[in-house]
Amino acid sequence: MSNQEKSMPRPEYPRPQMARSTWQNLNGEWEFEQDRANSGHERALFRAEHLAEHITVPFCMESILSGVGDTDFCESVWYRREIQLDPSWLSDGKHVILNIGACDYRTEVYVNGEWVGRHLGGYVSFSFDITRYVKAGGNSLVIHAEDKLRSGEQPAGKQSPHYASYGCFYTRTTGIWQTVWLESVAAAYVKSFRLYPNTADATLGIIGSAEAPNGTPVRAVAAFGGVSVGEARGTVCGKSFVLTLPLSELHLWELGKGNLYDLTLYCGDDEVASYFGMRTVSLTPDGGLLINGKRVFQRLVLDQGFYPDGIYTAPSEEELVHDIERSVAMGFHGARLHQKVFEPLFLYHCDRLGYIVWGEHANWVMNESAPTAYKGFLSEWREIVERDFNHPAIIGWCPLNETKITQDPDLVRTVAEVTRAIDPTRPVIDTSGWVHEDKASDIVDWHDYDQDPESFRRRYIDVANGTPISRPRKLTKAPLFPTFISEYGGIKWDVNSHLDNAWGYGNAPKTEQEFIERFKGLAEALLFNPFINGLCYTQLTDVEQETNGLYTYDRQPKFDPDIFRAVLTQRAAWEDKD
Repeated sequence: MSNQEKSMPRPEYPRPQMARSTWQNLNGEWEFEQDRANSGHERALFRAEHLAEHITVPFCMESILSGVGDTDFCESVWYRREIQLDPSWLSDGKHVILNIGACDYRTEVYVNGEWVGRHLGGYVSFSFDITRYVKAGGNSLVIHAEDKLRSGEQPAGKQSPHYASYGCFYTRTTGIWQTVWLESVAAAYVKSFRLYPNTADATLGIIGSAEAPNGTPVRAVAAFGGVSVGEARGTVCGKSFVLTLPLSELHLWELGKGNLYDLTLYCGDDEVASYFGMRTVSLTPDGGLLINGKRVFQRLVLDQGFYPDGIYTAPSEEELVHDIERSVAMGFHGARLHQKVFEPLFLYHCDRLGYIVWGEHANWVMNESAPTAYKGFLSEWREIVERDFNHPAIIGWCPLNETKITQDPDLVRTVAEVTRAIDPTRPVIDTSGWVHEDKASDIVDWHDYDQDPESFRRRYIDVANGTPISRPRKLTKAPLFPTFISEYGGIKWDVNSHLDNAWGYGNAPKTEQEFIERFKGLAEALLFNPFINGLCYTQLTDVEQETNGLYTYDRQPKFDPDIFRAVLTQRAAWEDKD
């Protein structure tokens, strides 16, 4: 690693599933301007030679790591920097692609004063081909982001709609919050691809799109442990290609065992490095999870992906890995990635470590009963599912969370149906929590923050005996028979009793022993119920004033992790015996 890479924030390649060797990381210091009057277009900031401030990308302006640290509302921000392009990047018909990991929320890109394009959505990666706007040598790159969180027309997750954080709403993220980078790609190149593992036949199906003429040769090579295990060849037809890659060795992707294959795709002169895992996901009639045909009792933790110094952005790749390791140390083997779309590099480490996750969008703050919700939600959700389709760690999709009884049922159904149309290989929970639309969800889940282990246990024994859970009309449209308790616990424990606005569910235990006994009682009520096939504890870490994490916000364990691991790793009544 060069000295420049050592000093650069988040220097690693950000997209392991589609990596190219010729790239330029644009993280680091950018010129910056807060545009609270949203007058930047009138002032022609897209052609400005300089902006008034500076910021460290990829950290949002609200974060300490950005060097700005301004947490007030700002609906318009501008970024500018010079980029240098070697002449070889523009030779032989090559393309220059600008990639933005995520920018919240409505993004415009200008190169050398010219408008390139826009993207709507604050959580998913997007790209622009800027070849015709650039020249060899120096170029000006300007990015403008508008973030009108309080409009109710855009997904914002747990970002606070009030000036300050409160309850389970936290510091906002405005503008760029993931890596920005350039790629030089060949004249004919792979644009995207989907991978379909077939464990029964030991084959990998590949369906891809390419910016290439008809007849361009395409080749896929698979390896495991450095040894070639298969190859497939084909050609581009109508901007697409389809390959079936037979594998001479079958290694299953399993819990705790990533067993990833390396995959290299060639399209003309383009070479893309990737990987894949061989596994199947299916459901039992009662909504239980099967991985490779084996029952898996889901032991999940709610992970909100916030960091004290970076807010939405982890300060380093190592911290992404450590959060998975912290979860596993407590006895969990996966997570609900909650009200945030996590970066591809995090998902790569989930893939590598055999750590299962549910993919979710950040629908909170958005008014899901308004007609504008379609525009603000559905398009980006489609992009999210398409981007993350190839990750074996993702075992299901949950586009919406805790929607209200007033939700637009057509929106909920449409989102669920679109999800299945894009990805027929995974189950879908239409809207997690309480308000499932009839027959729209593959799994009936429930959120229950009862802090009394005995009444908690009795309720789910009743469900097992055929008595549905009933709740007031404001919470559910019909009685439910949940089998996956996808949020529970949330036991409040402010380690130092230092927060005046500390928040959590129910009454905080008075002693450490009371906390441990409550945790044990709640978990065992689910583990030992033969009708329940999964749990998700709230939550992995504290987040600002919300103090119901098993770790503090700065990632210190509140209790010995072995205590919780001993509870959670007991065999569940529902799961298969080893």
